[in-house]
Amino acid sequence: MTADEIQKLASEVAKKLPLTEVSYPFGDDIPVFKVMDKMFMLSSSLQGKKFINLKCEPQHSEMLRDIYESIHTGYHMNKRHWISIYEGDQINQDLLTDLVQSSYELVTQKLTKAQKNTLKIATALE
Repeated sequence: MTADEIQKLASEVAKKLPLTEVSYPFGDDIPVFKVMDKMFMLSSSLQGKKFINLKCEPQHSEMLRDIYESIHTGYHMNKRHWISIYEGDQINQDLLTDLVQSSYELVTQKLTKAQKNTLKIATALE
């Protein structure tokens, strides 16, 4: 997938997840995707190369970086818990969708009980 396709698909998947909000705290060209004010995805570029950052379990992150040459440690993020996905032939729609949803789920698992209840209600209403 091209970098533009990756950013577009990841954004579409993220926006469909319950209570997702998009903000631009780092500038108009860097959308940050949050659930209950917790970031699970960021879309940006570095030296002209577009990428997305996603939260990822450390063991899974290591495996992904070994398998996919366009997946790296998270740029400007905690290197153990975030990955950056750049343009690459190995990146496909199913993989990207799964990684965005997994990032969202990792963040929602850490929410408070009250936040989880709010999320449960919002999910039931959809």
